[in-house]
Amino acid sequence: MLLAIDAGNTNIVFAVFDGDTVKGQWRCSTTVERTADELGVWLHHLFTLADVPRDAITGAIIATVVPAAEFSLKTLCRHYFNVEPMVIGDPGVELDMKIIMDRPSEVGSDRLVNAVAAHKLFGGPLVVLDFGTATTFDVIDGEGNYLGGIIAPGVNLSIKALHMAAAQLPMVAVEAPRNVIGKNTVEAMQSGVFWGYVSMIEGLIARIKAQQGVSDMKVVATGGLAPLFTKAVDEIQHLHGDLTMLGLLMIYRRNTAPSE
Repeated sequence: MLLAIDAGNTNIVFAVFDGDTVKGQWRCSTTVERTADELGVWLHHLFTLADVPRDAITGAIIATVVPAAEFSLKTLCRHYFNVEPMVIGDPGVELDMKIIMDRPSEVGSDRLVNAVAAHKLFGGPLVVLDFGTATTFDVIDGEGNYLGGIIAPGVNLSIKALHMAAAQLPMVAVEAPRNVIGKNTVEAMQSGVFWGYVSMIEGLIARIKAQQGVSDMKVVATGGLAPLFTKAVDEIQHLHGDLTMLGLLMIYRRNTAPSE
C-alpha cells in the first residue's frame, strides 16, 4: 500500500492507496511544530479505525509547500512505516513534464502534481483551477508541459482580511447569494466575495485563452470550494476533488515502474 501526503499551507492530507482504491483519507491542520511522533500516534489510531495495518505500507510520497514540515513528514515515514519517502521536487523524481518557467524550483509541488494528474485525466491544453489557501490557475499545453500560472488570494483568506481590517465587517460563510445587490452587510460581503471571484475566474480564463490563442482550452477545478464555484462558472468543465492525491499516486507509479 502507498501512503500519499500532501502538506498545504492550511491542512496536511494523508491518504492510503491499495492499488487504485483509497483505503483511508485523513487531514490535520498544518502546524510545523508538530513532531513526527505526534503525527505517528495520531495516524496509528486512524489506521486502526480504518483497519489498515501499519506494516502494509510499502511506499510513501510527499508533496509539501511548507518546507518546515518536510523533516517531520520524512521522519514519520521512516520511523513509523519503515519506508524512504519519495519527495516531489527532489532531483530523482520524474514528473514527465517540462516546467517552462523562469525559476522552475519556485513552483509549488502541489501545483505540479495537479498538472500531472489533470493532463493525464483530461488531456490538454487545460487550466487547473485550485481553490486552496490561495486561488491558483495553472496552465498546461497539449503536450503536458507546465507553462506558468496565476496566484490570487484564496476565498477564505479574502474574507478573513476584510474581517480583520474593518471593525464592522463580520466573518461570513462562503455562499452563493441569490442577488448581486446585498440588502444587509452579510449579504453584501457574500456577494462581493462570491460574485467577485466568479467574475475574476471568468475574466482570467478568457485572458489565458486569448494569450494562448486557444478557444477550447479545458478547465478543471479542484479544492474545497470548487463544487460551489463550478456551479456558477460555465467555463469550468470538470470537477475533481482528489486531484492532488491521484497525481501523487500517478507520479509514484511512474517513478517505481520497472525499466523497459
